[in-house]
Amino acid sequence: MRWRDKERRSYWAYLSPLAIGFCVVVLLPLIVNTLLSFYSWKGGKAEMKWVGVSNYVDLMHDKLFWSSFVNTIYMIFAIAIIPTVIGLILAATLFDFIGRHFNSAIASFLRATYYIPQILPVAVAGVLWSWILNTRDGALNEILRGVGTGLAPDWLGNTDLALYSIMLMMIWLQIGYPVVIFMSGLQRVDPSLYEAAQLDGAGWWKRFRHITIPNIRADIFVVVLTATIGAIKLFAPVMVLTRGGPEFSTYVPSFFSYRNFFELSKVGYGAASATVLAVTICVIAGGLVYWQSKAIEEE
Repeated sequence: MRWRDKERRSYWAYLSPLAIGFCVVVLLPLIVNTLLSFYSWKGGKAEMKWVGVSNYVDLMHDKLFWSSFVNTIYMIFAIAIIPTVIGLILAATLFDFIGRHFNSAIASFLRATYYIPQILPVAVAGVLWSWILNTRDGALNEILRGVGTGLAPDWLGNTDLALYSIMLMMIWLQIGYPVVIFMSGLQRVDPSLYEAAQLDGAGWWKRFRHITIPNIRADIFVVVLTATIGAIKLFAPVMVLTRGGPEFSTYVPSFFSYRNFFELSKVGYGAASATVLAVTICVIAGGLVYWQSKAIEEE
């Protein structure tokens, strides 16, 4: 019994730093933010006025808030869906084709190359893509002129193109993440499965469909879950590239909260939108985890 008590105390001592960090970094700010959402406050020494759920009622009728959530759907495609599909194909190609028929060092080098954008600071990536998408002398427009199209779109200044331009940058930034995760998962797959399938005449696509995907399904779920949460709370790329413009066409919920909280001095309103965003993330994450658990049970 003494040994069990000592082991139990060691267990809680091990978890206590994580619990303290969670309370300080996540739980306490969430509680304070939720309380602020029930007030009308301009910040600083201004008077705080209790308004109840008025901020939430106004939020539900705010067209800009809802349009920012629509833009989030585009970001989910750019951060979670498209990079996951491309990353899955790239990882399978590097592992099952290049690594086997050429050299594993080449596959490792290409994997590291794909991951480089992930380690770049967002500010650096934003400056780089601002140059690439520059209307006058950007790299992309120079390429379009070079091939004789005569086109020079205003990628970040056109309301019809700005959101897609941010999506292009996010796809470029995100591809390396699923490639690394999936290749790590493929390391756990028994090589004899691929060898037996190849001897039986199965081509790359059949091996990809019947061996690769089933064996890294859990890794795919982790990538989709984390990338979806990242897409919903996206902030820095919008801040660096467009600041929500032109004409509010690239607003996302996190930038909407930031602008109301800090720039417009509508602290309660910004806190309300941030609370709705946090609840949305929890609901979507919980739904994905539940779906994954049901899929595992059915298997």
